[in-house]
Amino acid sequence: MTALGGRRGIADSSLPGLAFVIAYTASGQSLNTAIWTAIGVGAVLFAARLVKRETVQFAVAGFAGVAIAAFIAKQTGRAEDFFLPGLFLNLAYAAAYLISIAVRWPLLGVFIGPLNGEGMEWRKDERRLRLYTRASWIWVGMFTVRLAVQLPLYFAGELVALGVAKTAMGFPVFALAAWLSYLILREGPASADDRAAA
Repeated sequence: MTALGGRRGIADSSLPGLAFVIAYTASGQSLNTAIWTAIGVGAVLFAARLVKRETVQFAVAGFAGVAIAAFIAKQTGRAEDFFLPGLFLNLAYAAAYLISIAVRWPLLGVFIGPLNGEGMEWRKDERRLRLYTRASWIWVGMFTVRLAVQLPLYFAGELVALGVAKTAMGFPVFALAAWLSYLILREGPASADDRAAA
């Protein structure tokens, strides 16, 4: 949650997309209205961060994502292309996690090891390596399920259904994957004796 900026960070990245779908539908499928509504929501979220003197890195990332998505949709003239960058990101993350498992450097271990004091020592412990590998498979599954649900809607041009699916499969599915990963990894880092023995 901290890595994503908490609930506020997730809102910064998801609300503009939801606003895009609502504006597109309410305006009688006006792409320009939807684009500017999404950009406007992103700008408001960014300004709110500035006013409260909070970190703006997540708002900047969210706003940049909205701007890129809006640019692509504007260039192609297809409203569903607003969600194309997100689909590519899910594909890239799924591939990255899958490759990391194949080369025995599961990404979850790379991310979490330094945070819990293991550094990269977990790679010398077969038990920890197996746990991080199992947990990383959860993330492969999460990104793959998102693609399995959202890609058919994208190709069918079902914008409203795509927007709903993206929102529903955002934080809720992320939270589920994080919880399942926690259940796998809660045994904690290997002890110093375990690492020495390994």
